[in-house]
Amino acid sequence: MAKIQDFHIFFELRANKYPNRVSRFRFIFVSSRWLIRKIMMTTADKAQLAQKGISEEQIQQQLKDFQTGFPFLKLAGAAAIGKGIVAPTEQEQKELAEVWDAYKKEGHRVTKFVPASGAASRMFKDMFEFLSADYDVPTKDAEKRFFEGVHDFAFYAALDDACMVNEGRGVDALLEDGDYKAVVRNMLSEEGLNYGQLPKGLLQFHAYDEEVRTPVEEHLVEAALYASSKGEADVHFTVSSEHRELFGELVERVLPEYEKKYGIHYHVSFSEQKPSTDTVAANMDNTPFRTEDGKLLFRPGGHGALIRNLGDLESDIVFVKNIDNVVPDKMKDITVVWKQVIAGALVKVQQQAFDYLRLLDTGHYSHAQIEEMIRFVRHELHTDMPGLKDMEDAELVVYLRKKLNRPMRVCGVVKNVGEPGGGPFLAYNPDGSISLQILESSQIDKNNPEYMRMFTEGTHFNPVDLVCGIRDYKGEKFDLPRYVDPATGFISYKSKNGKELKALELPGLWNGAMSDWNTIFIEVPLATFNPVKTVNDLLRPEHQ
Repeated sequence: MAKIQDFHIFFELRANKYPNRVSRFRFIFVSSRWLIRKIMMTTADKAQLAQKGISEEQIQQQLKDFQTGFPFLKLAGAAAIGKGIVAPTEQEQKELAEVWDAYKKEGHRVTKFVPASGAASRMFKDMFEFLSADYDVPTKDAEKRFFEGVHDFAFYAALDDACMVNEGRGVDALLEDGDYKAVVRNMLSEEGLNYGQLPKGLLQFHAYDEEVRTPVEEHLVEAALYASSKGEADVHFTVSSEHRELFGELVERVLPEYEKKYGIHYHVSFSEQKPSTDTVAANMDNTPFRTEDGKLLFRPGGHGALIRNLGDLESDIVFVKNIDNVVPDKMKDITVVWKQVIAGALVKVQQQAFDYLRLLDTGHYSHAQIEEMIRFVRHELHTDMPGLKDMEDAELVVYLRKKLNRPMRVCGVVKNVGEPGGGPFLAYNPDGSISLQILESSQIDKNNPEYMRMFTEGTHFNPVDLVCGIRDYKGEKFDLPRYVDPATGFISYKSKNGKELKALELPGLWNGAMSDWNTIFIEVPLATFNPVKTVNDLLRPEHQ
């Protein structure tokens, strides 16, 4: 049995590491030596790590994270209008759009960054369940809605063709005969459209008079409308290795048409999550999970791994938007306007921060100018540090350099109407400062009634509508992984071949991976947020 003082030492170390976090550790009565000991790596393990580009220290840290868990964030309050969220007036919207237009004309490099590796299988959860159900006629509401609107899906013609080839009858004939499952099977299976396995980006989402577009194509159109500069549009998709060729073929086929239509030249690139960002799986006792052949099991680290892909870009400004949040052309105007607004806001605030940093570099500034910078950090960047009034000017300059010279993002947030999504909060950072963060429910202590009230009564949520500044005032790229808060990962529970395991998720891309960025929240209309989470979402008016 471990000595009591051993446990005290261990938990004090954790408290010192994360002084502004709320611990969520479980007391397990095992020896403290087991809690902190390293897992011995075999020669085969080390070879596996080298192949992935993962250090032994990384694995040991991940296994330690399984043992100790992650601390909950300490919250200062939910962000709201006037409390971290800005609602620009019509005149301000116009001025910010003009700022963005002027910035683009200067020839800065702008990229549209689209995480697109996610499979569409979750879109069709209800239809997979229908295929395996012990009934053959649509019974659940989702099933009935699908068949009622089947003709309105953009992929209807392709589905009809697949049914003709595989069944000798089209969709209508199959439905008349009551063979509903044949229709679904031809939509989901590899012999048909294979929508059950393809990524969302390659599905046919929207029908036009002369064409049908996938989300990839809609993002290409968006890039031309608000993210192009001097006749060039740069678009980057993160994809899975198994589908990279399909994405490439689609882009190669459609690009000439869009270049001609919008009078621009596209630069389209692809990347995959780096093997070095995979995380090791663990057994329920926190030892490494091994496959039947004795190898360590690794899993993708989640979208937080994409911070490295983002950091590889050579751009000045990067728009980040999910692959499924696209609309047909008739709905694009409002999206374009607000993308220009949030981009203009980024440029305006970033330029002011750059001016202050250049002033600090001169060494010639007054106390009044330092106070002006403090107000800027507080009121424009919504970052505060208790005890600033007690600091000397030299200490304040060090603080200002740290808070001004870091990556910056402006996030569009929409009013909370019950849609899933991270919430905007004011949270404490490891250095004791308070800043704006996008939090998921897993980061909040559900046993804290005050925190749960903040989360459930939050007025806004994040639809993943970001524009990012990833270069500093000297034009150098920020090393983005340096601004990740490693204490904001989380653990989930999965299984492999019927055996339970623990999986480690890296800090989310717009959550902990951007924790130490300067963040600004701007309220944008709900009409700019139209995700497709289920296939029936494509029947909503916004997608017709």
